Amino acid sequence: MDSSTNSLDDVSADSSSEFTDRASMMEVRLQAQEDEITLLKSSLADALRRIRLHDQLLPLLKQQLIAVNPGAARVLNQVCCSDGCTSSRKLSSSSAIDGVRHPATSQLSDIVANANGHIGSPVSAEPSPRPATLDRSTQTEPTIPGQDRVPPPRRAQSLHLEDALPPEQTMVEGTRAKLHRVPGMEEEDEEQDEDEEVQGEQEKDLSWTSSVEEPIQPTTIRGLQREDFQDGSCSPEDQSSASALVRTSEQNLSSRSGPLSPIQEQEKQPLVRRNSEKLGNPERQRKRLDKKAASSANLLTRSPSLENRAKELITNAGSPGSRRGTYGQGHSIKMFIRGRPITMYIPSNIQNYEDLKMEPPSERLELDWVYGYRGRDCRANLYFLPTGEAVYFIACVVVLYHINNRTQRHYRKHTDCVRCLTIHPDKVRVASGQTAGVDKDKPLQPCVHIWDSTTLVTLQQIGLGTFQRGVGSVAFSFADSGAFLCVIDDSNEHMLSVWDCNKGTKHAEVKTTNEAVFAVEFNPSDSANIITCGKSHVYFWTLSAGQFMKKQGIFGKYKKPKFIQCFVFSLTGDVLTGDSEGNILTWGKSAADIKTLGKGAKETFQIMRQTRAHEGSVFTLCPLQGGALLSGGGKDRKIIRWSADLAPERECEIPEKFGAVRTLADVDGEELLVGTTRNAILRGTFSDGFVSIVQGHLDEMWGLATHPSVNTFLTCGHDRQVCLWNTEEHKLDWCITLEEYGLCADFCPVGSIVSVGLSTGRWMVLDLLTREVVSEFTDGNEQLSVMRYSPDGSFLAVGSHDNFIYIYSVTESGRRYTRFGKCNGHSSFITHLDWSKDGKYIMSNSGDYEILYWDIAAGCKLLRNRFESKDREWASYTCVLGFHVMGVWLEGSDGTDINALCRSHNERMVAVADDFCKVHLFQYPCPKPKAPSHRYEGHGSHVTNVCFTHSDSHLLSMGGKDTCILQWKVMGGGVSSSRERLASASASSTSTSSPEPATSLE
Repeated sequence: MDSSTNSLDDVSADSSSEFTDRASMMEVRLQAQEDEITLLKSSLADALRRIRLHDQLLPLLKQQLIAVNPGAARVLNQVCCSDGCTSSRKLSSSSAIDGVRHPATSQLSDIVANANGHIGSPVSAEPSPRPATLDRSTQTEPTIPGQDRVPPPRRAQSLHLEDALPPEQTMVEGTRAKLHRVPGMEEEDEEQDEDEEVQGEQEKDLSWTSSVEEPIQPTTIRGLQREDFQDGSCSPEDQSSASALVRTSEQNLSSRSGPLSPIQEQEKQPLVRRNSEKLGNPERQRKRLDKKAASSANLLTRSPSLENRAKELITNAGSPGSRRGTYGQGHSIKMFIRGRPITMYIPSNIQNYEDLKMEPPSERLELDWVYGYRGRDCRANLYFLPTGEAVYFIACVVVLYHINNRTQRHYRKHTDCVRCLTIHPDKVRVASGQTAGVDKDKPLQPCVHIWDSTTLVTLQQIGLGTFQRGVGSVAFSFADSGAFLCVIDDSNEHMLSVWDCNKGTKHAEVKTTNEAVFAVEFNPSDSANIITCGKSHVYFWTLSAGQFMKKQGIFGKYKKPKFIQCFVFSLTGDVLTGDSEGNILTWGKSAADIKTLGKGAKETFQIMRQTRAHEGSVFTLCPLQGGALLSGGGKDRKIIRWSADLAPERECEIPEKFGAVRTLADVDGEELLVGTTRNAILRGTFSDGFVSIVQGHLDEMWGLATHPSVNTFLTCGHDRQVCLWNTEEHKLDWCITLEEYGLCADFCPVGSIVSVGLSTGRWMVLDLLTREVVSEFTDGNEQLSVMRYSPDGSFLAVGSHDNFIYIYSVTESGRRYTRFGKCNGHSSFITHLDWSKDGKYIMSNSGDYEILYWDIAAGCKLLRNRFESKDREWASYTCVLGFHVMGVWLEGSDGTDINALCRSHNERMVAVADDFCKVHLFQYPCPKPKAPSHRYEGHGSHVTNVCFTHSDSHLLSMGGKDTCILQWKVMGGGVSSSRERLASASASSTSTSSPEPATSLE
């Protein structure tokens, strides 16, 4: 890449790095605080849920006792009546108690003991009471030896009743199943709970005994647990914990056995939970608890790490029955970008993630066509070969385009942008020089390649490690059949060096000037003489014994121009220069001026003649056979043919849309090739005019979209042009210029409409046939970054830098648009988005590496539980963050290393555009880090976008500053689908390591 093109990007990155780091730190701190709050809420939710479970278990236990012994119902009624129970669940103070156990209580204890198969010892009639204390913290009760224990209040005994129930009870099992919630099913559970509550309310009206809180004897609990263990419904861990709980309950009950004293019975109050409201309306209270539990459960599902922490806390504090299902460890993985964790949920069809084996795709890419030409800032970059091919360059590729057959060949050995070009006198060898660049952290040194235009084989690499910044100009010698090559580099001193073409060794070197140098040439008749020109100078160099001697051209009485743009040699040996004043100057040797300069003065090069040629600069001069000359103008866009004595013969003007004339190449004396400053190559004659054979963009490009059914694609960029290209005929179908520059585009599925997003928040809908604007809208005042139609074309999603996604309903075959809603939830600008295959959901990425999911059909609702979307199928996949494309990120990526990606329509491969001028081809899906890929070079700037054609036959990649579009042909490949490949890889456990990434420099 050019260092000049990267300067603005470097300054922008430096100025924003500090702000980005501070923002990242604040986001991490805020996320930590939110995690703590969510953890507390989840713990509270679980506690409320367990309390509610216990309320449901008490009536079930009573029903079980009645089923075992029907006589227990009468005893339960007697106990409740003696205690003064009412339908409002309040306990009144009893009458005077004489310190002896109630008969009803004794009978209930016997029934429970017999029902569980436990034969107790005979009951002694001799009471031996123990003194009771009235301290609430250490309260004890009088105990009569041999008497059955009286159960404590409910809050002292109903902690782990779920494990006390036998597995045959279907209602109990259903209650337990509710605790193991599936993520995202809270709302369904809440509706089921409400239905059950209505039924429970009806039952409560029929019999008050179903709602009374009745204590259960520890012998009953122990007996039920034994049955549960024998039935095999509890795990060994559950058995051990349950046994410990039984022992703890027995110890607590033994310390509290015996009847209540009169004072204690009078102080007995209704059981009200701590930190809760009074139980006025039980139904209302129950619904309130349900809502709290569901709300906290929804919050809990946002973070799997938080879920794990809550799970550990609840498991350690509660019983085995209180454990809840989770999608934590083993069901999600994390990747980190700039220290920020990004959670990826593993789809259900992947059973063994660690055993997945990543391989490069069986498909490969082959460069098929190059769109564009670099004429805006380079000179002498177009030549014509005897083979009928035009030679020019763009990005890192030198193109050989056959003007009649309309075919291309490509020389691709350069590692960064080509800056200059020249043809050997034998018309076969070509020399091309490149600029310096950087590949990730590895510097790329400038050099010159000498290669064969027939075989595209590199013959010599010259100056690697010698030139600085880049190579500005190159030229072969003529007098000695091209034995030497002279080079001007882009260092501050613009070093001039001469090299042996066959050996690749440096012959001589000298500093030229600190001013810009535009051209260098050998004298056709003497290889010891070299001429350079540039800003306000023309230098004549003489090489002798490895040393250079410089003479400066003398302007004398003529106005010194600001720039000498170009020069050629006439048949008489004179030098003709074109300058920024529009003049052609003829230079020649003059005898030494002894009178002015004194004795010892040497010959000088002075202006012999000045010819007015163009209005504005003379950008190029091209000699013809017979001594005629062609000149190309800048401001006037004229091409003029001059006779040998510089008399104008013919002229023509090229259309304004192509810009000024940058360079000229003679085809056959009549037909010409013209390179323009607006990156076009024209072909024609003076009489017939000129037509374009190569066209390209002028500035950085970002918008790229392929047609859904035909082989065309659309591009837009900072040059305000919107271009429609044909991939079969390799030509530009049409081009229009907008008032603002476009950044994104997408075709409507009907195929006749395309939408283009602009830099100011405006977007417009174009008719492909008439090129007219069908509709125009504005969303926000910031640039738009993505346009995406739903699969059926009923919706259009517009992603903006104002952090919103605007949704429009589409009717009348894409010609009518109505605002449907707005997706609000991202904390940074939208970068990418995709629709699900059913057209109801959207997945989106943002500038702060966020992955969000939206339910469009439900009113652009943000899906808080991202786990629900792990198995959703997507119509396209362009989001750079996601489980299925996690492997495309290299270790240590900063989040901007990947600009775009695109999954093929057959879902077998994914193409990636990175920030290091490379195009990668991965297997799809590639969910593991360090996934191998095929890598392809050709771009000379950051690759901004990639996209497959509708049939996956070609891939299109688009450079940024290099204004180049590369069309790659997809070669090879099998027939297996991505789903079959993923399933087989998941099932296979033969290897747990991924191969090293394969690199393909095709």
